[in-house]
Amino acid sequence: MVNKKIWCAVLLSAVMIVGAGCGQKAKTAPPPPASASEPSSIQADESTSPPVTEGTAPDDSTAGSNSGNDSSGETGETKGESTGEAAKDQPSFQKLTVDVYYTDPQEMELKKAQKEIRYQVPLEKYVEAFKALQDSGSPDLVPLWNKIELTKMSLDTDTGLLHMDIHIPDEARLGSGGEQFALDSLKQTMFQFDEIKAIDILVDGQAVESLMGHMDLDHPIKRGE
Repeated sequence: MVNKKIWCAVLLSAVMIVGAGCGQKAKTAPPPPASASEPSSIQADESTSPPVTEGTAPDDSTAGSNSGNDSSGETGETKGESTGEAAKDQPSFQKLTVDVYYTDPQEMELKKAQKEIRYQVPLEKYVEAFKALQDSGSPDLVPLWNKIELTKMSLDTDTGLLHMDIHIPDEARLGSGGEQFALDSLKQTMFQFDEIKAIDILVDGQAVESLMGHMDLDHPIKRGE
């Protein structure tokens, strides 16, 4: 009877020991494997970084527009300054009333008239004076240089020598009296400018002996001669 109780106690102890071991194994057992459809890890740049929005990123088109506006403004200002400087550098027109000499319809004598000319630089003053010799604007005043072409003109400011190169068409040629009046009208018109001391007239680039074949032509024609 006593033996039977001992065996029951031993058996009960064994059962308890076995049960305790099973419970410990159940507690320490690893969790079930993760499903293949779930991610194994989450990267910080995929989950924690905020998305970049239009408000966050710099607007390149706006920057370009602003840059363009600034550039166009500076360009317009630069153009305005350049135009203003060019206008300042360009000489303004000056007006001058000059004496111009023609002859009467019968070519008996020289007639003085006054004409207003406009010029920007000094050399233009002499060119415009010559043009005035070509057109009197009156039937009572005959221009003796109206058919003669001025091809070149220059002034040596050191000596006061006015160089003229002209072309004389056949229909512009005059008789001896007309040729003399033509030379006299040119001299009196040009020598009213104090800076001109002498005039050298070339015909088609040549220093000819006579303007139209009647009167001697000096090279140069000096003031007072």
